[in-house]
Amino acid sequence: METEDYPKDFQKFIDRFKTDDDCWEYLFKIRWVNGYTCPKCRNAKYYLNKRKLAECKNCGHQTSVTAGTIFHGSRKPLLLWFHVMWWVAAQKTGVSASNFKDFMGFGSYETAWAWLHKLRRAMIRPGRELLSGEVEVDETFIGGKETGEKEDGTNKTGRGSSEKSLVVVATECHGKQIGRVRFKCIDSASGNNLVKFIKDNIEHGSTVITDGWKGYDSLANKSEYKHVRKPVSGSGQEAHELLPHVHMVDSLLKRWMNGTHQGRISQKHLGFYLDEYAFRFNRKLSTHRGKVFYRLVQQSVITGPAPLKDLMNNEKHNT
Repeated sequence: METEDYPKDFQKFIDRFKTDDDCWEYLFKIRWVNGYTCPKCRNAKYYLNKRKLAECKNCGHQTSVTAGTIFHGSRKPLLLWFHVMWWVAAQKTGVSASNFKDFMGFGSYETAWAWLHKLRRAMIRPGRELLSGEVEVDETFIGGKETGEKEDGTNKTGRGSSEKSLVVVATECHGKQIGRVRFKCIDSASGNNLVKFIKDNIEHGSTVITDGWKGYDSLANKSEYKHVRKPVSGSGQEAHELLPHVHMVDSLLKRWMNGTHQGRISQKHLGFYLDEYAFRFNRKLSTHRGKVFYRLVQQSVITGPAPLKDLMNNEKHNT
């Protein structure tokens, strides 16, 4: 079983990571937790050459510890990356690119924006555990207020809006407490979109709790889940009373976006901000900020590079 190795606080962090070599050794251990193997021939025997590349003794293939990761091609020192990752992990409410630029002294807003987006892409772990137990599922609009919508956002007339992004949300229910969360941007609240989201994010055997929206109707025919419907119409209750956990998460998410990012999030990049919020929310009870840093480093070495042109993709970005 893997031993979790991380500095528990900032003082221990700066004691441990004084040089680029310290960071390199940490990345090497995390990337090849079971020992180095050549990506070309799978041989385990290697040596480190003068350029600090792992060179396979069998085929001669050379591998950099940063190759194929979010650090790939970066000209900045690993020590700076580590300090940035610690700082990002330590901010419980996240950070905007504007504040990040000022704090780090980056020469341009674009650079700060790109670094944060590279890290956001490392915040979702492939193969992560599915939600389980009792799980509330609902949709919400992210964006400007829709005509006829209540202040709490519960009147989702038509389940769609050209001026908003539609997001489906799933929340574990642990009594009155909220467990882990999942988000996904969808183009419509159709049965295909909603059921696919449920299958992708919720473990079989779980109880899925929804409102009376017809998009969830086919769940009644799915033996993998127990479906509990709580229609608002005729109940005498508001939506946030029937599905309190998911509506609380919805409220907290919007507060985070409006507070940390002043609501300036483009629809194109919204999914990555949702990933960041889920990453932070699901680790809200971590005893040490160092563990959040450790998870971010773990995921950074299995996340591919994201060049600036791919991040921007020829579209104006915000926050």
